[in-house]
Amino acid sequence: EETKVEGTREEERADAGAGAEEEEVEVKFRLFDGSDIGPIRCNAAATTVAALKDRVVADWPKDKTIVPKSANDVKLISGGKILENDKNIAQCRAPFGDLPSTVITMHVVVQPSSAKSKPGKLKNNVH
Repeated sequence: EETKVEGTREEERADAGAGAEEEEVEVKFRLFDGSDIGPIRCNAAATTVAALKDRVVADWPKDKTIVPKSANDVKLISGGKILENDKNIAQCRAPFGDLPSTVITMHVVVQPSSAKSKPGKLKNNVH
């Protein structure tokens, strides 16, 4: 009987995966000052977080005081979690059950490379 349950779960996962491949979603990016970029339409299974970061940098408003120089300066946060570059949107989305698809809002944090702490400095301070 346990084998049957495991098989059923496998089938459910396969069905869920098949549905996600075709799914188009809208993603909106909320910036530090409350303004938005988007929404943009993309395929949930085919679009990676890295691709979204590239899009954010390309579409960044020119009048902002803080401007990311590259996708490495950008962190995307959704559902309270920092998203990993190699994940796709379908893997990052919080499960909302049977609620209809709406726009996914991701928060954008800009952390320029020069502002990141240097590990070398920490090692020098340890005695």
